[in-house]
Amino acid sequence: MIASFRQLQIFAAVARHLSYTRAAEELNLTQPAVFTQVRQIQDQVGTPLIERIGKRLYLTEAGRVVLATAREILGEMERLDMRLAELNGMVRGRLRVAVVSTAKYDIPRRLGEFCRVHPGIDVALTVGNREELLTRFAANEDDLYVLGTPPQEADAEHHVYAENPIVVIAPPGHPLAGRGPLSPAVLAEEPFLMREKGSGTRIATERFFAEQGLAPPVRMELGANEAIKQAVMAGLGLSVLSRGSARLELDNGHLTELAVEGFPLLRHWHVAWPRGKRLSVGARAFLDVLFDGRAPKPAA
Repeated sequence: MIASFRQLQIFAAVARHLSYTRAAEELNLTQPAVFTQVRQIQDQVGTPLIERIGKRLYLTEAGRVVLATAREILGEMERLDMRLAELNGMVRGRLRVAVVSTAKYDIPRRLGEFCRVHPGIDVALTVGNREELLTRFAANEDDLYVLGTPPQEADAEHHVYAENPIVVIAPPGHPLAGRGPLSPAVLAEEPFLMREKGSGTRIATERFFAEQGLAPPVRMELGANEAIKQAVMAGLGLSVLSRGSARLELDNGHLTELAVEGFPLLRHWHVAWPRGKRLSVGARAFLDVLFDGRAPKPAA
């Protein structure tokens, strides 16, 4: 198989979006041009790389193999460009960071600091839930991943860079506001608003109550912290969130933190990457920001 660098870029974009149209928009090409380049790679391979079922595109097994190799080649070329820039006294390149939704209140501030120091590095930030990040981790789609719980499911190198206290929140006029410390049993009688199953915050909350032999009633599942905060303010129930994600509402008096025995749950923010991955210039520079210039050295 002989495919050009540009063809691999095009195929990777189609595989990422599973759409010829969206790939064409990203690459500033026409949809027919994208389709033709992918067809040429398929002709060289001798087997379909993408199949259409109904209205959706799917990678075939051969397509997944080609995609994995394409990512390796594209990554190596990107690292080569950054290393050559380093030799010339410049720092440029690209940094891809994927974070769980609760970290979106902290990481943008740190990225702002990073971009001021390294204006030549383009940054792409992806926000998702834990399951989405683990999928991206398995596909090695990003440089660094920020999670509340390190990815036990994958072979990862991970390091703690900050504390992430988890607190119980309520509307300011709630009968339990201002009281305390409250026992977990009292709390378990109140309706709760929870993140979706698989959320790191929910896992920590359910583990805490299970250790007390309790299971608070879940009135509603919501897939975003913003929705949970609005629902709590509306008086629909209590919830447990990262203090950082509710800091603005707590400071302005729109929410209140309840004093509960065993809270805050002290968790930590972890930055992770696949073990053995060669970190880019941008990734190493961002680690310096996260660790105040004392970034851990990647394992050999």
